[in-house]
Amino acid sequence: MADEQEIMCKLESIKEIRNKTMQMEKIKARLKAEFEALESEERHLKEYKQEMDLLLQEKMAHVEELRLIHADINVMENTIKQSENDLNKLLESTRRLHDEYKPLKEHVDALRMTLGLQRLPDLCEEEEKLSLEPACHVISKFIGMHLYALCAKPRVGPGTPKSQNGSRMNEEMENPWSPATHNLSPWPE
Repeated sequence: MADEQEIMCKLESIKEIRNKTMQMEKIKARLKAEFEALESEERHLKEYKQEMDLLLQEKMAHVEELRLIHADINVMENTIKQSENDLNKLLESTRRLHDEYKPLKEHVDALRMTLGLQRLPDLCEEEEKLSLEPACHVISKFIGMHLYALCAKPRVGPGTPKSQNGSRMNEEMENPWSPATHNLSPWPE
């Protein structure tokens, strides 16, 4: 009887060992699956971090590119502003010289006529470079007006009195360059 109990005890132990071994094998299989999932997730995390680093590098490259574009825009804005200032100074200087030239030419023409000589040709007749018409074309592009119309000779009506040299003159349009005459000014105020 003692042998039977010992055998029964051993059989119970074997049954318990078998159950515990099966339980252990299940846990081991789950543990193995968890380790594989862990390794896979670690690989994915590493890939995500590498991708994030690449995206940050690309972002910084774009930020630098934008910074350079903004710097170029600032340089161009300053260059345009300086060019406009230079153009305005040159136009003002040209206008002043024209204002000095016109009465002097009229005086010289009057003196020549007293001697029976022909009047001198106008600036735009004499040489194209001395005409303000091209400058007016340049200005019109910037301010959107066709200011070269200021450079044209004013039309006069049939009742306008003739000048000493025979051409008609319009007393209202004594100075075709005067901004007040045309209500347009190519020069900034």
